[in-house]
Amino acid sequence: MEILKFTGQHEAYRKRLKAFLQKELVPHIDTWENDHQTPKSVWHKMGAAGFLCPWIAQEYGGMGGDFLHSLVVNEELARTNFTGLMVYLHSDIIVPYIDTFGTEAQKKKYIPGSVSGDIIMAVAMTEPDSGSDLASLSTTAVEEGDEIVLNGSKTFISIGHSCDLVILAAKDPAVDNPYKAISFYLVEDGTPGFKRGNKIEKMGMHGSDTAELYFNNCRIPMENRLGEKGQGFVMLMQKLQQERLMVALQSVWNAEFAVEWAIEHCRTSGRNGCGLPRSQAVQFALAEMASEVTIGKTFVHKLVADHMEKKTIVKETSMAKYWTSDLAKRITARVLELIGADGARKSCPISRTWRDVQVNSIFAGTNEIMKTIIAKQLFK
Repeated sequence: MEILKFTGQHEAYRKRLKAFLQKELVPHIDTWENDHQTPKSVWHKMGAAGFLCPWIAQEYGGMGGDFLHSLVVNEELARTNFTGLMVYLHSDIIVPYIDTFGTEAQKKKYIPGSVSGDIIMAVAMTEPDSGSDLASLSTTAVEEGDEIVLNGSKTFISIGHSCDLVILAAKDPAVDNPYKAISFYLVEDGTPGFKRGNKIEKMGMHGSDTAELYFNNCRIPMENRLGEKGQGFVMLMQKLQQERLMVALQSVWNAEFAVEWAIEHCRTSGRNGCGLPRSQAVQFALAEMASEVTIGKTFVHKLVADHMEKKTIVKETSMAKYWTSDLAKRITARVLELIGADGARKSCPISRTWRDVQVNSIFAGTNEIMKTIIAKQLFK
């Protein structure tokens, strides 16, 4: 069932990307996993090859592609079973904030570098005592003359240790309504008062650095506010549809990788040298998992098509995000059980996939938040 219309240009782009990944990424994955860090040089190479922010207009240094080019990039990255290079976060979740809400000066200053890989971006919203409920954040932004003074801390910030630019969510303490107090600010690496804590050790996604960020009387110029004052919450709501759609896509691709790996493993490692396992239980398990992945992928592709037509699909993307992230956890766990002792080895690719997908149900709003959104839509 073909829902998304990938053209010959998209497929040529995919072919070039596959060759790039096999040369520049795949041979180094284990090293970067062990180092708990992906070198910034890889981002530069990705940018130079045209694989960052492919949808950006040519006037800002992009190739003028579309959202399907982003899907090609992130799907092929998912096929490498490496989550350390969080291109979808940089290219398709964070940079769009500047593209949509930034001034012309901000776009010209930051977007070309984001395309080239010279500027790696992070978004800082989560705090030690504030997660999915953005209205409860405590980081403050106070205007003093032509500057804004930032104070507070953020945690679990992906790419936070190696980023060059942070989009920071902070509130004006003088505004009582928490939903009208939040604004977004652009904080560059090296700004006085901006410091990073140690990298956070995680159970999965070892190749991606995650950090605590601290802002102590951090002063930025007034022109580093992103968008209108007090519109941070509104801006976030506008961008959550694509963010959650990206997490759903990642989850489907993770699950698909696990099923494809399991089929090949069973084909080449069947009992008594038999290519296809004789066990009907194994065959049924593979059939069930392949069916679920196909159904989930079809649904998410339909949402991608709707999203590209600029339809509002808040309920549907919430459904997809929670269901596919749970699916990825179910399927990776089942594959590990299916292959037995081999799944307990660190060298087993699916042991890494299983560890990495656990966070998908937390990203972009927890699955409990997704269900709350769905329920509210149902009772409208």
